[in-house]
Amino acid sequence: MLAAPMRSLMFRLLSQPLRLPAFLGPAPRPDDPQIFRFNSERGTIISDVVRRVAQHYAGQPDRLLYLLNEAGNAEVRRLASQGDLEASDALGAWRRLIKRVGKMSEEERRAELREIVARMTGDIAGNFDVRVYGLATKIIPGLLTAIMSPGDLPRQLLSGFRALDERIIAEGPIDKLRRLAKVGTLVLVPTHSSNLDSVALGYVLMREQLPPVVYGAGKNLFSNPLLSFFMHNLGAYRVDRRISAQLYKETLKTYSCMMIERGYHSLFFPGGTRSRSGLVERRLKLGLAGTGVEAFARNQARGISRPVYFVPATLNYALVLEAETLIDDHLKGAGQSRYIIDDDESGQAERWFRFFTKLSQLRSAMVLRFGEPLDPFCNPIDDEGRSLSPSGRTVDPASYVKFRGVATVDAARDAGYTRELGDAIAREYQRSTVILWTQLVAHILYRQLVAQTPELDLFGRQRVRGATMPRSQLEAEVGEARDRLLAFAAAGLVHVGPVLQSQSPEKIVAEALTAWSGYHTRPAASAKGGDIVIEDPNLLLFYQNRLVPFAEELATPETLTAARTIAALGGRT
Repeated sequence: MLAAPMRSLMFRLLSQPLRLPAFLGPAPRPDDPQIFRFNSERGTIISDVVRRVAQHYAGQPDRLLYLLNEAGNAEVRRLASQGDLEASDALGAWRRLIKRVGKMSEEERRAELREIVARMTGDIAGNFDVRVYGLATKIIPGLLTAIMSPGDLPRQLLSGFRALDERIIAEGPIDKLRRLAKVGTLVLVPTHSSNLDSVALGYVLMREQLPPVVYGAGKNLFSNPLLSFFMHNLGAYRVDRRISAQLYKETLKTYSCMMIERGYHSLFFPGGTRSRSGLVERRLKLGLAGTGVEAFARNQARGISRPVYFVPATLNYALVLEAETLIDDHLKGAGQSRYIIDDDESGQAERWFRFFTKLSQLRSAMVLRFGEPLDPFCNPIDDEGRSLSPSGRTVDPASYVKFRGVATVDAARDAGYTRELGDAIAREYQRSTVILWTQLVAHILYRQLVAQTPELDLFGRQRVRGATMPRSQLEAEVGEARDRLLAFAAAGLVHVGPVLQSQSPEKIVAEALTAWSGYHTRPAASAKGGDIVIEDPNLLLFYQNRLVPFAEELATPETLTAARTIAALGGRT
């Protein structure tokens, strides 16, 4: 655990608002990323969002009346159920709108629309402080090291924090992405496993000298003063997922679209929320990410030829901060309806400390792999930023948004392109997944549990605790499965983490048991004598789910029946 003085310091950081000295940080330079100029453009961006949303309903009085009524009723329902300070401040105004809107003139309704959208956009719009970015580049490596390994901080200060490079690994076409960032706008579309994702992504972008991005973060995450300080000042904009009003969703999408149009590199999680089951997302609803397609079309229609590049990425953790809550929520079925989880491990400061303490003991604890970039129409991109057809011929992406030779904005057309893009990103996720040692060991143990309980369904099996597997058998099956994974990696079907590539099966099993011990409430499995005992089938299921697409290929003739049962989980978990 953390030393007492360091723990005391970190609790103070997590509970106190932060203030930045005025003298810190460099001034923006002409070649800096667009986000460095955000604060000077913020007011204009908000005004442009209001103008565009208002224009969308110009000359449509019936739709405008419906939109205001729907927004008023949706907000009254939400605020009445919340019963908090926000409700006491805003509930009366929304109730008055519902009573008045039917008697308003069309001009009064348009004015009301502009006022509401301006208020919504002001709450959504983020901030970027160059001083905070300069501060972050200096202190975040030290802060992460101090949390993960406080006794190691002096040595890491001298070595340039190389230990972080051993624990947080970045892979993929990083040099290529640096070049593309100079000629176009990057839209990062990673998998989503943890509330730690945006922190890890931000650190990797900074370390690899890739530009910072704007991204939407759930408004609930801004309740933590430390996280809120950095998110608010480093490009995050607030997304209040409690608001169901159509007008809010349209305002949010318009804001996102305008940011990409203006050349702001952006980040979206296409799965929308963290994967409750641990599976890599397959059925994507691009939502905000789809605004990248619209932004490209709008720029082309205005004669702006700036490319947009979608960059799939996978975040692969040996240990997941909120694994227990996520898989329990999924198995209870709550994951279908509880979009916002505000009571998981990421909201508990002590769990953060325990998590990072455990992470400090692991090598390659997280691997972030960038996939190959795509244009908005699923075409691959060469090293110079040009779109390529399947035959390798250079194609002009602008041709996809032209009608009779003129670039146009067509919502139905762009929605079709967005659906195809979602399928392409999901395929790239599969290729860019990195299998880690905890996941492989969990898969072999879970396969053993399935083989021992053929009469049980998924939910019956998850209640079985205490099943055992001889350690020697586990090590042998891990070794055989690891060798098959390496063959798949050589064929370009998947990627394999450093521990699986370099360690013996005995060491792989030992390191997995170490990873699970001392962080989760109950370890996924533990060693007792010559056996491995399954302690928490839910955790095993969560970690092994990364192997579901490969279950049958990794099976032996003796384990094929159990593997087929696991493969079928791909449609359920």
